Amino acid sequence: MMSVTFTLATLASANVRGRNEVWTEEQEIQAGWVPRGNASSHDLNSHDLLSIPKEGLPEEFSWCNKDGENYCTMSRNQHIPQYCGSCWAHGAVSALADRVKIARGAQSGTDINPSVQHVLNCANAGSCHGGSAGSVYQWLYSSAISLETSNPYLACSSESSEGFCRSVDTSCSALNVARTCGGFSSEGGPCTGLNHYPNITISDYGSISGSAAIQKEIYNRGPIACGIDAGPLLNYESGIVDNREGDVDHIISVVGWGNDASKGSYWIVRNSWGEFWGEFGYVRVTFGSLGLDSCNWATVADYTAPEKHNQFPCHEGGDNCKGGPSPSPSPSPSPSGQCHAISAVVTDDWCTANCAMGYCPSDLCTCDGESA
Repeated sequence: MMSVTFTLATLASANVRGRNEVWTEEQEIQAGWVPRGNASSHDLNSHDLLSIPKEGLPEEFSWCNKDGENYCTMSRNQHIPQYCGSCWAHGAVSALADRVKIARGAQSGTDINPSVQHVLNCANAGSCHGGSAGSVYQWLYSSAISLETSNPYLACSSESSEGFCRSVDTSCSALNVARTCGGFSSEGGPCTGLNHYPNITISDYGSISGSAAIQKEIYNRGPIACGIDAGPLLNYESGIVDNREGDVDHIISVVGWGNDASKGSYWIVRNSWGEFWGEFGYVRVTFGSLGLDSCNWATVADYTAPEKHNQFPCHEGGDNCKGGPSPSPSPSPSPSGQCHAISAVVTDDWCTANCAMGYCPSDLCTCDGESA
């Protein structure tokens, strides 16, 4: 294979990044999450049970070209319609979307893309000023994520003052989980928060470190979200990055690996800076470079899809999807009594209001009449 050199723009100092978009362990704990958390038992971690072929892992492997099929979903841009440091949500959501595509099979048709904005509104895993990919999966373990078509990306969170964010309501309400608008406001057409909407759930999550574990997880189950040092990538154009800097401040998704005759093994990395950046939104990074060593994964439990015949059809204006039980495919009855916060990150009022709308995470709330 021909060796490709790492190319930078001439004015390397023109793009300066002075922020860290990855939470510290202290920030994760403060938000109620477990740093490097795993859902399955440490004695029986599902990742540890994965195997590799007797002949070893292949020298090159990518879910974007596996047996001639592309299981990679779209490349996203976290920085439009205004700047937002939500890489942590994009990396986690993109890896999950790929795993849904893998679960559906190569001939599944249109991709199912989870909503990053739902994560920003409801997960309590970060904001436009940074967050945690592992915390996204911990939140999703007891919840469900809506799709992009019912909650498009706004690049806003509650504290952001960028662009039009001051005028945007990002509270975690039914309207900000999944919505539709039945007409112009001048026509009296309301926007409706949906309690039935296509969604995705997960069955397990975990954290790994080291190239061997990363390769094993990707090979067996699909792309993963990983930390990386973004500084050397700001003005990247093409080629293989071989840079031992490792001040991790950014989250990306890794879809596979390759091998170069001169630079050796490298990761195939999907960024969230748009397809105009890098190699159509991707970058290749040698093993051991840019601090890419610690990652998070999640396994798909269920999802709404045409071939599963599990969609609840809502009217154009959403009038038949206002209220009722939680969304399929993982329904649970809405509580009828008072709900109480069991975590310091929410209040009793928050639990009562959101549980009544079908969003009732068991790690945050408990309700009267529920079994302990």
